[in-house]
Amino acid sequence: MTLAHWKMIWTALKRSAAALPAAGAVLGVAMAAGSSVRPDADRTAEAVARITGGDMSAQGLDAVKGRLTPSQLALAQRHDPSLLQPAAYSTDGAILATGALRPARSFVFKGSAEDRRRALRCLTQAVYFEAALEPDAGQAGVAQVVLNRVRDPNYANTICGVVFEGAERTTGCQFSFTCDGSLSQAPVAWAWERARKVAEKALNGAVAQQVGTATHYHADYVNPWWSPSVARVNKIGVHVFYRWKGLYGETAAFRTVYKGHEPVIDEARFSRPRPGVQPGQATGGADPDTVAAPGGDAPIKTVEINGQQRVVGVVSLGGRRLPTQEEVVAINARLRTLEQPAAAVAVAPEGVADMPVEEIGRPAS
Repeated sequence: MTLAHWKMIWTALKRSAAALPAAGAVLGVAMAAGSSVRPDADRTAEAVARITGGDMSAQGLDAVKGRLTPSQLALAQRHDPSLLQPAAYSTDGAILATGALRPARSFVFKGSAEDRRRALRCLTQAVYFEAALEPDAGQAGVAQVVLNRVRDPNYANTICGVVFEGAERTTGCQFSFTCDGSLSQAPVAWAWERARKVAEKALNGAVAQQVGTATHYHADYVNPWWSPSVARVNKIGVHVFYRWKGLYGETAAFRTVYKGHEPVIDEARFSRPRPGVQPGQATGGADPDTVAAPGGDAPIKTVEINGQQRVVGVVSLGGRRLPTQEEVVAINARLRTLEQPAAAVAVAPEGVADMPVEEIGRPAS
């Protein structure tokens, strides 16, 4: 091989070497394009399509929501324009927490016929004794609070368990009628039937979205110690409704599955006023429309229920009446005792199921 040939080969090699960086760059770009991380939006869209099967109706969205953790769902709802509500005012002019209302899910009843009978009675008692003279929306709100608590891990997981929670204690009643003697009084027929219909609708899945995920309420003439620790969502009639603040008040937090197994309630036992609790003055009567307390000194009130005027002795319905100023002070004093250590739990009679009791307060961590 001549010197000229060697020079030609050397020149070709130098040219090839000069082209290597450019070729490498082109190859690198091509490889990068083929192996780059796909946008999150694309992957999310594909995941949603797999879960919903392309169905973006309410059923499809429910399927997506079912896959989210409580924290993920809370984050999603924070950016949901349908839930970003402006500041709202209740009927008494008080400003409500911005966006505090959260949608509640329908209650799904799972239990035997006997479970349903017990659950319906306990829920009817709660609606009747707590809200006999309240508007329909107010009664539905009370029923919703009970059912929300059933699904809240902080409370009992049965309807009767929630309604009678704390009734064994002198200061721990969650619903005052379970420990103030109200149960000893015969209910007024028309008012009981009205409460029963509200309770039945709630058990069948009707939702009181005006209170949403509320787990607390109180009459507007008292100021409970716990009210600053929860978020006010609405006021209906005389009742102010609240939900837990933060994740505990979000829809997804109500994750306890109702399975029936309603406890037996010894109503005779709970019909006796607890020590330190003023007995209710409720009375029954032969006339289902006009009922007065003994001695004729009951405040008489004309109420309109579903367009029908009724004259009632207010204390005859659920023991509810506007208290005097002294009574308001006494009520609030008793509410403050809930912060004190709980009294010993009385032993339940034979054949009556014990119910675990958790005082009202802050959610379990």
